[in-house]
Amino acid sequence: MKMHLIIRRFAGTFILFSLLLAHYHSPNWLWLTAFVGFNLLQSSFTNFCPLEIVLKKMGVGGSCGCDEKKSGSSCCS
Repeated sequence: MKMHLIIRRFAGTFILFSLLLAHYHSPNWLWLTAFVGFNLLQSSFTNFCPLEIVLKKMGVGGSCGCDEKKSGSSCCS
């Protein structure tokens, strides 16, 4: 599975989960929603995604050949 699909599913799952927790438990869970949204927004400008780094270290997402290309490029682009 491609890295950008994993990241999108992970972010969507966290947003929905935090909205459920905010509705049934405490409104403070909306901070998690804001954090995920902020990371999605900043990664669209900077091409830096902390989850991508973690997933690569875990070996999830397969090899895309980014290391053979130029350094600093993302598999998602």
